[in-house]
Amino acid sequence: LLQTEDYARAVTALGQSASPQDNERRVSLRMQRQGLLTSADPPRMWFVMDEAALRRPVGGRHVMRAQLNHLLQVATLPRVTLQVVPFRRGGHAAAGGSFTILRFAAPDLPDVVYLEQLTSALYLDDRKDVDHYMEVMNRLSAEAHTPVATTRFLKEIIREA
Repeated sequence: LLQTEDYARAVTALGQSASPQDNERRVSLRMQRQGLLTSADPPRMWFVMDEAALRRPVGGRHVMRAQLNHLLQVATLPRVTLQVVPFRRGGHAAAGGSFTILRFAAPDLPDVVYLEQLTSALYLDDRKDVDHYMEVMNRLSAEAHTPVATTRFLKEIIREA
């Protein structure tokens, strides 16, 4: 949800043996999902990123700079919270990989954890698993820069890029 089209294209091409058409389809789907961010009634979204994702150049300098500027813009959206866990915090509970917690307004729909893999995805809906990931998210958000400090931090990285 946070990637520019060029950045998504560069990330999708990494380590993929898929055809160029399949990669373009993946990029197109990612771009369509971004419509959620600016829809008439967008869901509340909270993103916590590792500084490594901001420092590792993907797609070249121009693509990375555009990606960082895009993150800065997304961080200003009213229903988006963006935080960055800085390197100085050392290791953290999610260092093994990214995850998404899907929470639904309907009380009969359980929370779900989504884990994207190289060739598949995993959905966890066992309450114990979801609670574990919720605890990790809580710890990450406490260890990360505040949203305001994240905006300043992104501006610093953009100046350096």
